[in-house]
Amino acid sequence: MRFILAFKVILFSVLVPGAVTLYFPYSLLSRADDNLQVASLVLSIPACACLLVGTAIYLRCAWDFAIDGLGTPAPIDPPKKLVVTGLYRWIRNPMYQGVLLILLGECLLFPDRGLLVYTASFALVFHVFVVFYEEPILRSRFGVSYSDYCRKVPRWNFAFRSFTMDSAKF
Repeated sequence: MRFILAFKVILFSVLVPGAVTLYFPYSLLSRADDNLQVASLVLSIPACACLLVGTAIYLRCAWDFAIDGLGTPAPIDPPKKLVVTGLYRWIRNPMYQGVLLILLGECLLFPDRGLLVYTASFALVFHVFVVFYEEPILRSRFGVSYSDYCRKVPRWNFAFRSFTMDSAKF
């Protein structure tokens, strides 16, 4: 059972976030002018930091989905339990934040207008997806527990205090 779950998480991660953060940016950059430059050392250091931190955030969230939620990041195989551990105690959508941080790191590393528009577009797509699809689904699946979580944990900003589960509601 755990092997199958791990396989599904890895498969989704390679296909979806992998395509969003590697394949499509590479395609955009390879179509750019031949004089595409890598950023200066001044921008390369924060770019690499964004890439590393974004990847760590995504991996931690995928781990939490599998271990605590008993599911995957894929909307067709979501967690069976509401995940309110790890980074989810501080922010409701850290996985999206991790992916956007990876894209931001790529924008810093490869200053390209097309890549910047691509990243901004994904930020908008993530927001629309979360607000109009994900939150209503989670609210219907987890009811009062999710509503309480939404009241206490911000959608995109970090909370000043970590969320703790009220055992009477979960």
